[in-house]
Amino acid sequence: MFRLESPYKPTGDQPEAIRALVEGVRAGAPAQTLLGVTGSGKTFTVANVIAQLNRPTLILSHNKTLAAQLYSEMRAFFPHNAVEYFVSYYDYYQPEAYIPSTDTYIEKDLSINEEIDRLRLSATAALLSGRQDVIVVSSVSCLYGIGSPQDFSQNSIVLRTGDHLPMDELLRQLVAAQYIRNDIELTRGRFRVKGDTIDVALAYADYVVRIEFFGNEIDSLSTIDPLNNTTIERFDTFHISPATIFCVSRDRIEAAISQIRLDLASQALFFREQGEELYAQRLEERVKYDLEMIQELGYCSGVENYSRYLDGRQPGTPPYCLLDYFPDNMLVVIDESHVTIPQIHAMYGGDKARKDNLVNFGFRLPAARDNRPLTFDEWESKVGLAAETEPASEQTRQKDGNETTTRRQRDDNETDANPSVIFLSATPADYELAKSEGIVVDQLIRPTGLLDPEIEVRPSEHQVDDLMDEVHTRIHRGERVLVTTLTKRMAEELDEYLRRYGINSAYIHSDIDTIERVKIMEDLRRGVYDVLVGVNLLREGLDLPEVSLVAILDADKEGFLRDKRSLTQTVGRAARHVNGKAILYADRITPSMQATIDETQRRRARQMEYNRLHNITPTAIRKEINTSAIAALYKDTEAEKQRVENAIRESWKTAPWQQLGARELRRAAEQKRRQMLAAAKDLDFNLAARLRDEMLQMEARLQILDS
Repeated sequence: MFRLESPYKPTGDQPEAIRALVEGVRAGAPAQTLLGVTGSGKTFTVANVIAQLNRPTLILSHNKTLAAQLYSEMRAFFPHNAVEYFVSYYDYYQPEAYIPSTDTYIEKDLSINEEIDRLRLSATAALLSGRQDVIVVSSVSCLYGIGSPQDFSQNSIVLRTGDHLPMDELLRQLVAAQYIRNDIELTRGRFRVKGDTIDVALAYADYVVRIEFFGNEIDSLSTIDPLNNTTIERFDTFHISPATIFCVSRDRIEAAISQIRLDLASQALFFREQGEELYAQRLEERVKYDLEMIQELGYCSGVENYSRYLDGRQPGTPPYCLLDYFPDNMLVVIDESHVTIPQIHAMYGGDKARKDNLVNFGFRLPAARDNRPLTFDEWESKVGLAAETEPASEQTRQKDGNETTTRRQRDDNETDANPSVIFLSATPADYELAKSEGIVVDQLIRPTGLLDPEIEVRPSEHQVDDLMDEVHTRIHRGERVLVTTLTKRMAEELDEYLRRYGINSAYIHSDIDTIERVKIMEDLRRGVYDVLVGVNLLREGLDLPEVSLVAILDADKEGFLRDKRSLTQTVGRAARHVNGKAILYADRITPSMQATIDETQRRRARQMEYNRLHNITPTAIRKEINTSAIAALYKDTEAEKQRVENAIRESWKTAPWQQLGARELRRAAEQKRRQMLAAAKDLDFNLAARLRDEMLQMEARLQILDS
């Protein structure tokens, strides 16, 4: 059972929205839309819906930053339940690709974040544990292929005190579950044996499981703090999930190898019949090497390209994904659905184009195409939105000669229900409205009584000068400003212009990495910056109560960034402040602008009427500035980066050039400049950056000597 903990109670539109959504799900509605304005507490409403329905829930977000924020909020609402996080575990990922026009092959390169890998495993383990009180907050990476839930479940280990189980048999089970024996260093995904005791460092938790034997009988089960070796808790029964999401038996591997060899011979023959001997030789060399690695180690680089064989799937069938780990009665909440749905639409096409080149030019077998994200139709089918399809529990695959359900088997206490979807958006698109069949729940009232911002249209002539006056007014009141431009270059140039006139500003756009964007937004709230300039600020899911003004430059330039949905979302960024205001700089009022103005006025009218009837005075939102969840997840990566940079700077203090005179140091700095340019020419930009920094240190030292 879910236990919602919060010092607040539903207010405003929230009680009615919660009631309507819960009744809709229980009545069997496949989809509903919650049209909630910025700051109306959509997340709190969803938390209450989850608590009342008691269904395993997937919350789908379109990027890691928003997913991390939702994960943090849900953990606070449900501290006693299983709130999990499932996003891409790559800090850096360069997919394998081939560019025919330049005959360029790009090797796959990646860096895995160990903490996020642990959280992904924790999510799958929680879903297969049989618990109903599971919430998984995920990005669209949940649509990409992962291991079979049946294989994952079959390789899980259930231990009970008093069971007769030879220690050697348990060791074999741990190895089959991908745990590695290491009696010296006990780290995540490893186990050690000391006498009659086995310690297992779970791959999905921060503690160690200690299994003590008395002969061939399990005598004791407990969890241990690995730092001080103290007992945390004792158990009569304990469930150990596999160390990886991809967990395949040796028999399956042997069967897969046989099928890969047959397909390799067939594809090589096809290339030779087409007169492409190079492609045939290339494919044979690569696949045979991979087969040797799989046979010896159980995996190889790029093993995901053989996932169809290892899963026992037929050609063209969808891969297993996180959705297959949920029971049939899952609840799916799609946050910012107007952005997330188009992203789901686009995933399959981009992946297919890249895989086609690899297959057509002999780098991969055709089966590589089946290692892919779900198509949009497949996704709709799994969440119960497909038209005229069988319920998800009846969709089957052929695997090992037996029919198995795509979702995990339901326990006796699970309700016989189909999936249900709730779309969340302040500006739902036509798709959501069509799938909801008119079931749209409005949530326009904010608990604080705040109104949607006033909208003012001003001429675009001298728009920057007018903006400067508005910015100075806000700075004098201790408030913040958001400005949106049409291009990245315009954002950077406007930021530079503002700083030239003494205004503390910053810009963000897609070239700024995720962590840096989060830091910039936090600095805006702290007052380090007074103005934040961007191209598409509405996509950041900004929660900035200090922002009182949103300025939209060139608002009459119709297009993606200036359509009704984008304008409404952007204007809403000022809705968390008592003095919220939006200025649209334009020479004419476009249909999109008029629609945005009309919708905002409709909302303001209803909000003012509610405040009048309930004698509510709008009050400012007070919200602590905490380091975001996404930055916390990546803290180890950032700390290591900072440690390396500090070490480099320390080395400069004792560098030989510190002892040189002005003439010799000038010569050394010039030599360092040439090395920097040479590194940049060779495209080694990391080295070039380090050489540049050292050259600047030399030049700073020169200025001291010259003075």
